[in-house]
Amino acid sequence: MKNQISRRNFVAATAAFAASGISSSRNIALAAQPDTKWHDVREWGVEGRGFSDTEKYFDRLPKQAKGVVRDAVWSLSRHSSGMMVRFRTEATTIHTDHGVTSKNLAMAHMPATGVSGLDLYAKDEDGKWKWVAVTRPSSQQMNVVIAKNLRPGTRDYAIYLPLYNGTESLKIGVPAGNMFEPIAPRKEKPIVFYGTSITHGACASRPGMPHPSILGRRLDRPVINLGFSGNGKLEKEVGQFLVQLDPVAYVLDCLPNMDSGEVAERTIPMVQQLRAAHPQVPIVLVEDRTYADSWIVSARQYRNDSSRAAFKAAYQKMLDDGVQNLFYVDGESLLSDDREGTTDGSHPSDLGFFQQANAIEPVLRKAIQGAG
Repeated sequence: MKNQISRRNFVAATAAFAASGISSSRNIALAAQPDTKWHDVREWGVEGRGFSDTEKYFDRLPKQAKGVVRDAVWSLSRHSSGMMVRFRTEATTIHTDHGVTSKNLAMAHMPATGVSGLDLYAKDEDGKWKWVAVTRPSSQQMNVVIAKNLRPGTRDYAIYLPLYNGTESLKIGVPAGNMFEPIAPRKEKPIVFYGTSITHGACASRPGMPHPSILGRRLDRPVINLGFSGNGKLEKEVGQFLVQLDPVAYVLDCLPNMDSGEVAERTIPMVQQLRAAHPQVPIVLVEDRTYADSWIVSARQYRNDSSRAAFKAAYQKMLDDGVQNLFYVDGESLLSDDREGTTDGSHPSDLGFFQQANAIEPVLRKAIQGAG
């Protein structure tokens, strides 16, 4: 009889939790951390924030951009893509308390882990960043154990923020009594990426997987991600905020959102706009990736060919005019010949992002040699 009563009490408690609308995983996490010491990441700073005068802390453009850039660009700039926070701890359990701005946690072709999740990396004994864990968002506010049963030892960690959702708040927790040391954003000049949904992060499975983040780890550089899904168009209105940054290099990767006419019209003015403010900063021009189905859909092949021809013509004219520190990445190199690197023929999968990083890395390394 006693066991039956206990079982009824357990079932009743479980039903009450379910009726409350709060996930059971959240309750388990909360119940397990009464002695957790919490640290708000805003206290020491988030890397990848290009501007401090933002309307909300985790925005990617300054508040002055509102009403200057198109509404679509402004809305997308509220996503926290490319941002990351670093810290050092000896804790073997790490908690996160994270809120996002939108209830749309996933997309049809991109999982919630990439759209709205937190992605945890750590440095190994050789100083190499390696993946540790990712959160699995099921609500706008998640208080969870992101990693546990970690091997003992003090090490550096990094958490990448959501790609296609805004971050409302983020706290990191460790058991009380464990050492926790915030690591401030690096002072080195960042690599600034301006591009499309691909730069933005579609369709990576985790926030650490888009090529800007991969390249940031490989080159050991801060990264500012200004990818705007469907709206990377080399616009002077965006350019006026790009020039306010002080990068080691600009990477312009907007062709997937532009037809050949727009490419011909806007490429040279964008480079001139950047050059007027930063005469010596390297500028890397990246062609559009090859559509995975272009081998069988002729319209897709024409789209690639026409935009690339206009881009190459603009690049060659600038070289002929004596513009220095220009670099070029061929689009055919961005994805492999087997056409297996996308989710939908256009947006890279994790495999595709790895391939893009491989293609861009040698050009970007050359561009920043000797730079600040």
